[in-house]
Amino acid sequence: MAVFCTLPLLLHLVGLLPTFSAVGINYGTLGNNLPPPKTVAQLLQSTLIDKVKIYDSNPQILQAFSNSGIDLIVAVENNHVANLSSTKSAAEDWFSARVAPFIPATSIVAIAVGNEYLATDDDSLDPNALIQAMQNLHEVLLSSGLDRKIKITTPHSMAVLATSFPPSASTFATTLMPTMTSIVTFLADTGSPFMVNAYPYFAYRDNPTTVELEYALLGNSTGVHDPKGYVYTNMLDAQIDAIRSIHITVSESGWPSKGDSDETAASPDNAKTYNTRLITRAQSNKGTPMKPNDKIDIFVFALFNENKKQGGASERNFGLFNGDGSKVYDVDLSCEFCSGSKMEFGFGPGSKTIQRGPSVWCVAKPHADERVVQGVLDFCCGPGGVDCREVYKNGGCFMPDKVHAHASYAMNAYYQMHGRNYWNCDFKGSGLVTFSDPSYGACKYSQQ
Repeated sequence: MAVFCTLPLLLHLVGLLPTFSAVGINYGTLGNNLPPPKTVAQLLQSTLIDKVKIYDSNPQILQAFSNSGIDLIVAVENNHVANLSSTKSAAEDWFSARVAPFIPATSIVAIAVGNEYLATDDDSLDPNALIQAMQNLHEVLLSSGLDRKIKITTPHSMAVLATSFPPSASTFATTLMPTMTSIVTFLADTGSPFMVNAYPYFAYRDNPTTVELEYALLGNSTGVHDPKGYVYTNMLDAQIDAIRSIHITVSESGWPSKGDSDETAASPDNAKTYNTRLITRAQSNKGTPMKPNDKIDIFVFALFNENKKQGGASERNFGLFNGDGSKVYDVDLSCEFCSGSKMEFGFGPGSKTIQRGPSVWCVAKPHADERVVQGVLDFCCGPGGVDCREVYKNGGCFMPDKVHAHASYAMNAYYQMHGRNYWNCDFKGSGLVTFSDPSYGACKYSQQ
């Protein structure tokens, strides 16, 4: 790889604090038959979806997801990038008008600047404007004290690579090298993920005689070998490892259920197979052959079939749901940990829904600075008003006698008392929301 800057491996939670890796989804709105945003937000609360990526900063969507417990990634459209790159004040004006009014009620965790900006056919889009717009927006976040909560990134297509296989020999396209070097450096400096839209479907569609269908469908292929010794049993992992210099988020991946006459692999059965396996992959906390310890965040494409999208039939048929709320095919999005009982999810008539509600807890990050955690514990058990008798000697949560364990109990009690808003679990960046019950033995964490 021509760019070698790396980010530290993501910290993996260990010990007493269990976690559950949920799934992101792309919510596009290029359809004239889609349900209102509020309905979408309410119903997604009963699923395993905990991250939603949209393609603009639609105020109706941002308002709809307020206090939902779902993280949102908003976007700057490609045709607005040049304006935001012009001056910091232009970026500040955009942020003040489009994002700031909705936080903190809406949990906005990232801003995607453009979408596949460097791979478009629009010659009017200046590559230099992309990195400048990203830098200007980051400066706005720094000035607002929001740079730790909201990250700036940009989703790329695989076309930014000159070659993607073998993964160990992949390189960025020569013409894009200066821009990509600047972007990777920016992402590394700000702790932001490299977003890539990875679609094994298109690789299979364009090369059906050389790409095994099961390999593209994330199945148990016999394996494709990289000269460096890595073995790939599915194409998505190979695509991820082709861009390996920093932490990767798969910002889009999916499979269409319908296509034009020459797209024979675009079928409901294949789409169900791919997306079921993709969701399982997203929840697995597994890395790739090249980076086995890196958790990969994945956003399924897409929530809805969008009947107004341009392009071939497959472009309009990547959705899990039709606009009327009926399932295109059956993919399980039910969420046992959200309610304690598994329920059927759907948008159509008669579908059940539940609120994510009480089955959410707040704990201390295992690697948070102990001095900060001690200060949080002192606050919760003092001015914060938490009854901390359970973490005192002879209390049910006294053992293990560790500050992180005691602080987790107190932080959760404070979080539950104040309505389970994400900002009530921040604690100077030392808190973490989890959907897995941290209770153990005689120590019971409240879920009021």
